[in-house]
Amino acid sequence: MARIFDIIELPDEMAGDIVRRFPEQGSGDFRIGSQVIVRESQAAVFFRDGKALDVFGPGRHTITTANIPLLVNLIGKAFSGETPFKAEVYFVSTREFLDLKWGTPEPITIRDAVLRMARLRAFGTFAMQISEPQLFVNQIVGAQGLYRTADIERFLRSIIVTKLTDLLGELGRSILDIPAMVEELAAGVRAKAEPDFAARGLLLKSVYIESISPTEETARAIDQAAAMGAIGDMDAYLKYQAALGMREAAQRGGTGDLTGAGVGLGAGAAMGITMAQMMTQAMQKPAQTSESSAAPATPRTPQTAEEIQALLDNLDAQLASGAISEATYQKLYARWEAKLKELRGG
Repeated sequence: MARIFDIIELPDEMAGDIVRRFPEQGSGDFRIGSQVIVRESQAAVFFRDGKALDVFGPGRHTITTANIPLLVNLIGKAFSGETPFKAEVYFVSTREFLDLKWGTPEPITIRDAVLRMARLRAFGTFAMQISEPQLFVNQIVGAQGLYRTADIERFLRSIIVTKLTDLLGELGRSILDIPAMVEELAAGVRAKAEPDFAARGLLLKSVYIESISPTEETARAIDQAAAMGAIGDMDAYLKYQAALGMREAAQRGGTGDLTGAGVGLGAGAAMGITMAQMMTQAMQKPAQTSESSAAPATPRTPQTAEEIQALLDNLDAQLASGAISEATYQKLYARWEAKLKELRGG
């Protein structure tokens, strides 16, 4: 025979729980005349057939047909005071939960005005309170099938992270600007998430962002951009790096490795063009006089696939450093990429 509960209560104060089920397994057998004891900062919600019905606030209550009308109407009035009826009771904590954690399980990828693309991680805290226990039980327990605190917190965290991702996507700012906007971002996330919380009987009290940081890959890109910015003349720096690459390629080509030799010769030819342009420009500068009509020397147009590939790589480097605009990059890259495909028979 199933156990009939004459006293319905939780012996503790639900210290860290958002909601607790009574009984923990299966449906409870209750009857008219049973006592429901609800402590301060609690609400007891009767639940049956996937729907939250009657609610009891703090205090001691005796179950009668008068104070559980929705449950009585659902079951029918055919049972007597001695006949048990089946239901579940969810004790909901109405206190304010102050230090709930949230964080991005995976990095957020955003467009970046400086780096073109960046990946971020973020974490922080939020505070919430159950304002409508019956709506909360309907939406979280009934609709989502959640009643364990860990599962509920995971669900609420997903709302916060979704709103942050959406906000960062709309922002269109560089990651370099974000540290000065943390408070504004937190306020924006709260404004976006409040309706979702309210629709589930929750009041979102606050959202705090403790950190927004780049992933290791994005951090390396920032370090490289900072280093290149500190160098000053990016064009000269890139040409210097090209010269070093030419030397290394030539050294690899001399080891007897035919593959390395081919790569070394191709890179050497491309870098030779770059070095020739540098020397030409260096020779022109001392010769310049007030006769400004003298036309500058025109660098040789790339002819081979290796030379064009080196030119495309140089365009990527110039775009990353900000030496050329996106529009110029797209125009030149499309032109030389088509030429490269033509040479390669593609």
